[in-house]
Amino acid sequence: MKAVVLRDGGALHVEDWPRPSAAAGEIVLRLRGCGLCGSDIAKVMAPVNAPIVLGHELVGDVVEVGRGVERFRAGDRVVAAHHVPCGACHYCRRGSASMCRAFKTSNLDPGGFAEYVRVPASNVLHATFRIPAHVDDETASFVEPLACCLRAVRRAPIEAGDTVAVIGLGSIGCLFVQLARRAGARVVGVDPLAERAELAKRLGAEMAGPSEAATASVTDLSDGRGADQVIVTGGGADVLPWAAARLRDGGTIHYFAGGGGTALPLALAELYRRELTITTTYSSSPADLSDAFRLVVGGEIVVGPLISQRVALDGLAAALDRMRRRETLKVFVTP
Repeated sequence: MKAVVLRDGGALHVEDWPRPSAAAGEIVLRLRGCGLCGSDIAKVMAPVNAPIVLGHELVGDVVEVGRGVERFRAGDRVVAAHHVPCGACHYCRRGSASMCRAFKTSNLDPGGFAEYVRVPASNVLHATFRIPAHVDDETASFVEPLACCLRAVRRAPIEAGDTVAVIGLGSIGCLFVQLARRAGARVVGVDPLAERAELAKRLGAEMAGPSEAATASVTDLSDGRGADQVIVTGGGADVLPWAAARLRDGGTIHYFAGGGGTALPLALAELYRRELTITTTYSSSPADLSDAFRLVVGGEIVVGPLISQRVALDGLAAALDRMRRRETLKVFVTP
């Protein structure tokens, strides 16, 4: 089969790759498409374990069913996630499913930037969902990224009446805008790109724009207290001082994703005196995936406007460069 292979040095090539087959409990999908994630870009910029096929926001048709699989049959259109925890270890019992050792070693075979993918047995059981006819492929591909956002807002809960600032209005930031609005919060989006700010406002942000304008809006919406939550989806450590300055005393920064930085540019004394909290999340859990699937299928989260480019496998490298330069919002890759 054909697949986009990441080689040492960050080069992406469409190559022949072994087509997988299904063992007991497994299924094989013929890919219909796969979303390009910011984490894929990070892996291309600093490749490890090359050669490797990336892609984990995938939708496909079941073409092979392993012995013992009863939930799915050939012809089913499904969305499948790439990591699954064991559900029984110390980490899983304490709500840290993505720190489970099984979670960290589980994966699809290969990634979604290929013509076919094998879904391991645990993923078939806990992270694969049959897509109803009224949901298109691109919409279904948002189940995994939305699940990651759901886990974040559960770790740093948003309550009705809160003021929430979302830094970075890419596709993930726009998902957070909607989740915060669903929780009853007033949302300020922070992004220097006017078209992304306008999209965020259409999706529920009361104000969106560059940091200077956002500062005034956070103050106004919170009656001068500052934001209850600042969610960082881009910018890295550089944005943390701005985020801390926008927080109310007792507020929370949730670091979801961003750029570089090896040191925390915040004074410990400030964290202490103001009772500021920094939270993080990595990936999602089966429960988050199930809830995200329900929201997507029910049309409760709008994702259609977030897809800005569609490419075949041989267009992935160029699309990735455009996304890295923030020239496109979200790319959907089809075989």
